[in-house]
Amino acid sequence: MTDSELGRLIVERSLLEGDFVLRSGRRSTWYLDKYRFETEPELLRALGTRLAEAVRTHEPDADRIAGPALGAVALAASASMASDLPFIIVRGETKEYGTANRVEGPFEPGELVCVVEDVVTSGGALVGAVSALRDEGLVVRNALCVVDREEGGSDALARLGVRLRPLFRAGELLKLRKTAAKQHG
Repeated sequence: MTDSELGRLIVERSLLEGDFVLRSGRRSTWYLDKYRFETEPELLRALGTRLAEAVRTHEPDADRIAGPALGAVALAASASMASDLPFIIVRGETKEYGTANRVEGPFEPGELVCVVEDVVTSGGALVGAVSALRDEGLVVRNALCVVDREEGGSDALARLGVRLRPLFRAGELLKLRKTAAKQHG
């Protein structure tokens, strides 16, 4: 599957139009329902392959992949299988029971981790995940995402010294939506 085919499938299956409140609190006339592309085997497999390729390109010395819960866990697992790199999960907050871990899965302080995320808007959730990983002594320099909504997330991560590397930018997907609408309209 080519990048443009993958982008068209993401638009076709997960781009919703209407009035939405985003996690950042902002309102939007469009929404990418990540669960619609993360729960489809065809899309998840292709995204895992693309993310694994991006890890090899942008963070070739990575020891593991990290995925913030809940949204990016399937992506991290898929990228892990495609790259043969182990992955860890970053909880939204420390659990109050069992091991009381915020970062789940084995790792060693000092390891280089590449974070994967689904959709980045303001970057707040991803900034929190990076901070949690660094609190555990892990090194984070790059974060990958399926879609950058281009609404400040890249800048928020840059302030932490982390480079955001999207597979797709919102502008690209919105252009694909317009092209598809013209072809069908």
